[in-house]
Amino acid sequence: MQGFFPNKLAQQVLELGPKVIARPLSLVPFSLKADLLKRILTLLLAEQAQDDELEFLADRWVAVKVEDLGLTFEVSYNGHWLVRPEQGAEVTFAAQSKELLLVAAAKEDPDTLFFQRKLCIEGDTELGLEVKNLLLSVEFDAMPTAIRVTIAKLAEALQTLQTKAEPSFA
Repeated sequence: MQGFFPNKLAQQVLELGPKVIARPLSLVPFSLKADLLKRILTLLLAEQAQDDELEFLADRWVAVKVEDLGLTFEVSYNGHWLVRPEQGAEVTFAAQSKELLLVAAAKEDPDTLFFQRKLCIEGDTELGLEVKNLLLSVEFDAMPTAIRVTIAKLAEALQTLQTKAEPSFA
């Protein structure tokens, strides 16, 4: 029974964590979330912007839905990042926060998640592939230190919780 409690607790944290975060996140005005997203995208994709690798996004909108957080936004790039609420993007990426975190930390492959039906990509397939390839071109080790360390620590904690939440048959 002693081994059961940590497993059950880990499972509860995995289930309740996003719900606890979603409520206060829903209270943050979209303009503040959009500003933060623009700043993060500017930092993460600075090299790609400098190398003109973002031109394919000009006047095209990509939606991201973080389903368990109730967070949906669309992005485009016209020399600078544009972020808006959902209005009808050409392609939509949808997943739970834990899957997106593991992709960001380079701990999970988006193709694997897609085939496991944990990552949904709907709409313009060509644009979706270009976006996926763009994101895969971002070197995790080249990310700004604060972002890299935060993502790594969160992914490590998530993986630990997932391991503990798995049923033990010993």
